[in-house]
Amino acid sequence: MVFIVNTVDSSSKRHDELHDAQMDELARLLAIDELETGQGANQICSLKCPGDTRWGSHLGSIASLMDLFNPVSSVLQNLASDSSAGANRADGDTAFNYLTSFEFVFVLLMMREIMEITEQLGQALQKKTQDIVNAIRLVQSTKVLLEEMRSDDGWENFISGVVEFCLGHEIDIPDMEATYIMRGGRARRQPDHFTNDRYFRVEIFRATIDTQLAELNLKFNEKVMDLLSISTTLIPKNGFPSFSASEICKVVEKYYPADFNQQEKLRLEYQLKHFVVDASNSEELKNIATIAELCRCLVATGRHRTSNMIDRLLRLLLTLPISTASAERVFSILKITKTRLRNKMEDEFLANNLVVHIEGEIARDYSYEDIITDFRNLKKRKVDF
Repeated sequence: MVFIVNTVDSSSKRHDELHDAQMDELARLLAIDELETGQGANQICSLKCPGDTRWGSHLGSIASLMDLFNPVSSVLQNLASDSSAGANRADGDTAFNYLTSFEFVFVLLMMREIMEITEQLGQALQKKTQDIVNAIRLVQSTKVLLEEMRSDDGWENFISGVVEFCLGHEIDIPDMEATYIMRGGRARRQPDHFTNDRYFRVEIFRATIDTQLAELNLKFNEKVMDLLSISTTLIPKNGFPSFSASEICKVVEKYYPADFNQQEKLRLEYQLKHFVVDASNSEELKNIATIAELCRCLVATGRHRTSNMIDRLLRLLLTLPISTASAERVFSILKITKTRLRNKMEDEFLANNLVVHIEGEIARDYSYEDIITDFRNLKKRKVDF
């Protein structure tokens, strides 16, 4: 897809051709009453390029390519037949063949549907100030929707949409019962009765969804989900509908055995019971909606001293490794920091630079004088005897 986007949008000439093709397509659709008119409707737009580190941009790129499918096809056809294009003719011909193949359309629509399902979860986890408690709902709903898409009914609905798209854009649809011929060396290992239906349904469709589900199950395993469930029961604004001090202590004993000894676990259970009564009646606590706010409020009101075990538990819950935002920020900053001119820096020096860049909010609290002073204090000096 990136090759197609770059081929179409890599020059101002083809960019203008794409806009002209859109105007022709809009005129055609309006003539046959396929579009509604109105203020701000049917705007001329451009293809969106996916970003290497901006994961959400891929859905926008796929959606723009699908919306501009006919104009893009027209531009590529003109490029492939342009005798003055030189070496670009081959790129235009290759890109057009990719674009108008059933397999490309199949993958394009599949990725759009998968990304639409996972987009809300991805956006929620990329927020630096996210509420990790509510993430559990999005994780569960995302898994359910992916499972529904993977089912037989989900496949039938999806393939019907692919066929409809292909018919609307005059793309050849293969016979699903015919034998699929693998390309390259894989053809020698191809199993018997390997049909197009099996290739698209099993090797691409279900295999891709299984990969997404496996990734979700890896990132949000049983431990994380149990701890997230604890977080949900501790939020005062929820009203403590499923609160159970003994169940929370069992989960703590299971996942945090080194952080609480036996006596502290007993104190935690008693403190949890007192906390529920206090939070239900306190104006300062009962409207708190996140674990982070709750932790800050306990410190601000001095409750962290009398509820020290709860304070410790909240701080442990806040470190749950469920956010993809940290990983995305690291990759983005790595791309900025490790440039072509600095690609030979040692790992330790690179890591130190990344930490300073990633934790910029913390680094701003320190002055150059503080850093120099600390460095001088760490420097080994000769001692005269």
